[in-house]
Amino acid sequence: MMKKIALGIILVLISVLQNHAQELPDSIINDFFKTYEKEGASKALDDLYATNPWTSRIQDAINNIKNQMERFDEELVGEYYGYEKIVSKKLGDSYVLESYFLKFDRQFLRLTFQFYRPKDKWRLLSFKFDDTFDDEIEEAAKLYYLNLDN
Repeated sequence: MMKKIALGIILVLISVLQNHAQELPDSIINDFFKTYEKEGASKALDDLYATNPWTSRIQDAINNIKNQMERFDEELVGEYYGYEKIVSKKLGDSYVLESYFLKFDRQFLRLTFQFYRPKDKWRLLSFKFDDTFDDEIEEAAKLYYLNLDN
């Protein structure tokens, strides 16, 4: 009897921990990339935006982003090679920004995810993508950013 109770408690704890993990931004992002790789950008973005109940008000903008991301296909940017994290920033306990490279043979895209937790669940606050990250790196490498007074 005690073994059954202990097993039951363990199963409940595992379930709670798995549900909690699903609410974390990293888990949402991992799910995004899995879906992107298997089913494409449109489905991945639908699932991503579904984390926020307010996004139904901006469906035209979401469709525009989906159309733009779908254009980055093998014909335009070459073979897809995966993704890697660039930066992660956390402000307090309610805001997280995660930025990733989406790597293709010809070039990369930068994806920026912003998450907000108003109460107990994380939701997408903002999603952006661009291919101009190299301009920012070039600008940051300019001499006037260096402290030459030493």
